[in-house]
Amino acid sequence: MAEAGTRTPRERYRTQVRAEIKERAWEQIAAAGASALSLNAIAKQMGMSGPALYRYYANRDELITELITDAYRSLADTLHTAAGEGADLAALAHAMRTWALHDPQRYLLLYGTPVPGYHAPDETTAISREIMAILLDACMAAPHRPATPFDTHLEDHREWADGHPA
Repeated sequence: MAEAGTRTPRERYRTQVRAEIKERAWEQIAAAGASALSLNAIAKQMGMSGPALYRYYANRDELITELITDAYRSLADTLHTAAGEGADLAALAHAMRTWALHDPQRYLLLYGTPVPGYHAPDETTAISREIMAILLDACMAAPHRPATPFDTHLEDHREWADGHPA
């Protein structure tokens, strides 16, 4: 997208409307869950027709993908900040918990009940891997301790690490 100072009024308006649509979507998700998300209800709240809203988002899945991407980016930024401040694994877990309590609808969209009929595109997994890498790096830095049943569980699911040495 063009730099803020060179964008046309139409581009600025489009960005503003898309942001309002996402804000209304987060309100719906907070009230009734992601599976109840309705573009037509959002359009009605905004005083526009359903077909007019489809000029901004092609369908519900496109909107959900953008919401998921925003949520993952928010969490990744939170963990990057904490890691940059020298946080250990426990501090990262605390930062993640604080983020989840501050934005429960975002947490539930990422880690709660899947949205029926929705399949996330590959680009959303790139940010989730970024989050996992931060956590795995913290695991590598943690002092060694005796093996636990959880370690066995992690070993059984090593493919999630995508070759990360932790």
